[in-house]
Amino acid sequence: MKVRDSGMPDEEMWSGFFDPDKVLAIFGLDCGIQDLVEFGCGYGTFTLAAAGIASGTVHALDIEPEMVDVVRQKCREADIVNVQAAVRDFVSEGTGLADNSMDAALLFNILHHEEPVALMKEAFRVLKSNGMLAVIHWNYDPTTPRGPAMEIRPRPEQCINWGREAGFRFNERNRYDLPPYHYGLLFRKPFT
Repeated sequence: MKVRDSGMPDEEMWSGFFDPDKVLAIFGLDCGIQDLVEFGCGYGTFTLAAAGIASGTVHALDIEPEMVDVVRQKCREADIVNVQAAVRDFVSEGTGLADNSMDAALLFNILHHEEPVALMKEAFRVLKSNGMLAVIHWNYDPTTPRGPAMEIRPRPEQCINWGREAGFRFNERNRYDLPPYHYGLLFRKPFT
């Protein structure tokens, strides 16, 4: 199932919004990560940066074959071998990854989906104990140059509530402003 229209900008505009290495470092994902899953890899903006810090595999999933092809091509060109890019309807079918197998999960600009808690529950399922779920979304601000329609764009408080409903812990100090147009939230799967 394709996610509702995200207002995704073209790649040039999109890549200008983020310094992927810096964003991953803000989340604490810049060291000690073995395996990571990215729900909706898009242009690979964060995929390639994650590949540089993961000692294991980055599972880059997207429902759009064109996006997966873009990520695969970028990995070939950069001689990146630890990315497994796959066309996957993770909304309807899940990630296909084993329970408790990932150190981190990325849900970047995707929680405007009709079933955000289901996405977070799938992330919860695949994360190891104390695993990290990083969430980025567009600010709830109609002046952003792109992004999903305001009626489906989640506020940070909504995402926090959804994360808790999915089983995650959240600490307010793990709320980040990611200028110019985004916010970030870091959740943890409780120790089991």
